[in-house]
Amino acid sequence: MGWLLSKIALELTGNPEYYLDVKSHCHTNSTFDYLKIANIIEEKFNSTLQEDRNGKFKHINDVFYEKMKNSISISRFKIYIAELFSKIEFRDEMLEELKDLKKIRKNIGSVITTNYDGLIENIFEFTKLIGNNILLSNPYGSVYKIHGCFENPEKIIITNNDYEAFDNKFELIRAQLLSLFIHNPIVFLGYSVGDENIKKILKTIFSYVEPNSELATKIKNNFLLVEYGKDIDDLTISEHDIVLEGDLTIRINKIKTDDFSSIYNSISDLQLPVSALDIRKVQNIVKEMYAGGDIKVSITEDLDTLKNGEKILAIGSQKTISYHFETGAELLSNYFNVIDESNIQILNLIDKFKIQATQYFPVFGFHKINSGFETADKLKKQQVNNINLCMKNMPVSCKVMHGSIDGIMEDEHIPPSSKMNALMWSTFQDNINLDEIEQFLREKMSTTSTDYRKLLSVYDLKKYNN
Repeated sequence: MGWLLSKIALELTGNPEYYLDVKSHCHTNSTFDYLKIANIIEEKFNSTLQEDRNGKFKHINDVFYEKMKNSISISRFKIYIAELFSKIEFRDEMLEELKDLKKIRKNIGSVITTNYDGLIENIFEFTKLIGNNILLSNPYGSVYKIHGCFENPEKIIITNNDYEAFDNKFELIRAQLLSLFIHNPIVFLGYSVGDENIKKILKTIFSYVEPNSELATKIKNNFLLVEYGKDIDDLTISEHDIVLEGDLTIRINKIKTDDFSSIYNSISDLQLPVSALDIRKVQNIVKEMYAGGDIKVSITEDLDTLKNGEKILAIGSQKTISYHFETGAELLSNYFNVIDESNIQILNLIDKFKIQATQYFPVFGFHKINSGFETADKLKKQQVNNINLCMKNMPVSCKVMHGSIDGIMEDEHIPPSSKMNALMWSTFQDNINLDEIEQFLREKMSTTSTDYRKLLSVYDLKKYNN
């Protein structure tokens, strides 16, 4: 929190020593009270902007007065914080680590964060929950933003006054989080062992649990604190004692490292009997049933008689009933999610799919993730043959060399109906950067179209065929 408050203080006053003066007045018991510092800077920020309506922070005042016209009372200070966290820029050296982080999505039930930015919900594509929305929510596939979010600045918790209000109002939310902590393994990422948020969470839990009981031991064994340590690549798990109020000592497992990618890959490689991703799918179906959607009920002893699109609830022996969520078409639609997550489990189903010889099926990327399915060589040959045949029969009008997608789309000599063929040709000839093609496939195209499957197959071949 210190870096954020110091940045705001400098932007407000232009004086780097102002923040240090405030900090010096908030020093007690060998520690700095950052919540009190936040209170002081918030008061200074709000009063300064009120007196200087059209100054440096005019746009913040504009938002403030627009909110007030709609009877929404909000601090200018928090409007500015929301603005600071509204944009995320990724450093190039962190892109590979972010890819590794995305892989763990399939094995993560939920995320609890004190951050205001939108990083986690964007990478994981989880549902964002703030404030009272946390109550009675589905934990699977959710991000609990317990200190607020840049999209709801009025709910941001940063000052001492905010924390006091939070402690008084959110007992039920804490109870729900407590349930998650008791029944699930918990990995703390990016917090230090002395972080007050960690101590508050542990204090909440052990206020309800006898410290030396069997349940307390189970909970403590569920905790892993991954603390950042610059230039430390050690992944050794050690035990660490955290002293809480009332001289209560909690021993948890800890890793201190800057090799977070290894942590992410270990979580991603877990072979769970049922993945968190599958649980989310089941719960979404059950939620639709509860909501009274257009659900048809079928009673059958033969699951093969059911259509792929039908939702079912199967009750019976594990030996006689099996059900797979993904068809070949569904797998193609989720191509990038499967790649991002390195979803080995779901790729075990490829051998069960009926993939026609003429079908464009991008298998090279799947095989890189999971080399265990038996039809890989056959499907690779089919993919190469189909693409080669497509290129051989490509009309001359499409064999135009362009170095970008925009170049093809803006070329008036290529008929609109031939744009995608021209794009496939240039991709196959290595004229267009594959990152540009990937972004186009992720964002611009319908995943159910034939053109999508063709271009995806060419992209997959070029990207993953060594």
